[in-house]
Amino acid sequence: MLSRVADNLYWMSRHLERAEHILRLLDVNMGLMLDRTSTTAEGRWQRVIAAVGRPAGVTWTGDFQELANTLVFDIDNPSSVTSCIIAARDNARQVRDEISTEQWQQLNRIYHRVTEPRVKGDSYVSLSTFLPLVMDGVHLFQGITDTTMNHGEGWQFIQIGRYLERASATAILLDLHQAETFSLHEDPSDGYQYLEWIGLLRSCTAFEAYCKVYTADLTHSRILEFLLLNPEFPHSVRFSVDCLNQALHAIQSGRISQPSDELMRISGRLQASLNFMDISEILSKDPTAYLRRIQQECHQVHDLIYKFYILYSVQAALAL
Repeated sequence: MLSRVADNLYWMSRHLERAEHILRLLDVNMGLMLDRTSTTAEGRWQRVIAAVGRPAGVTWTGDFQELANTLVFDIDNPSSVTSCIIAARDNARQVRDEISTEQWQQLNRIYHRVTEPRVKGDSYVSLSTFLPLVMDGVHLFQGITDTTMNHGEGWQFIQIGRYLERASATAILLDLHQAETFSLHEDPSDGYQYLEWIGLLRSCTAFEAYCKVYTADLTHSRILEFLLLNPEFPHSVRFSVDCLNQALHAIQSGRISQPSDELMRISGRLQASLNFMDISEILSKDPTAYLRRIQQECHQVHDLIYKFYILYSVQAALAL
């Protein structure tokens, strides 16, 4: 596969996954505004800003509608939902012959939904209606991708983009909550902490899935274990890294030479640390350091994907 094609499919997928993640964070935290304590509201929105990478010029001023509109509609902010979807559509347009007609049509629907002038959220009601509609659009695109596209190298690069973005985003959320809302106590000490834990689970679409495994008994260790180490839940870090490695191995198996041993070593080490680590061992050491190491290794995997599949030299290409 041409590096240009792989690059565009990879970033199309990452941009859409990032857009869906930001939409979900906003939707969940708007729901938590029923707790009207100003201190908790500021802490939550500051955490949202941190979770999306602290984009330049984005600050909490006390007005959630201003922040939400900036994170969703501001095209001058490259981290906004609209910017991500515009970028994803541009990536798809450059490799139009590699994706299905149904994918292209659905991505166009999402694009027109977020760019039409009348959609800008001027009230809580309009935002709370708009955000789930766009999230559903991204979910539909992902389903269309899996059912209308050949599961060859192109599809595998889409999987890599989706799950690398998801693993990193979940690790960042857990890192932020580890520092701010988790404590050494196994039980929520007050209503605030309980709401924050529910908010974290909902931000990862995990509340119902968690309750089916542990009932509604919320504890620090179980939440961390579920979102970090669960092998079956699609938004856990372990599940995402497993899918990432499956895609990398599928791409490798179709190649004559093996130029990316370093990539497979780093991604394999990340997978092994999640598959064979026990939550008690993580908690007995330094959970924050462990979560940040996951983020660093996700960055390393991204850099190595670019090194071996996107920015490789002509000499390396001729050697394949």
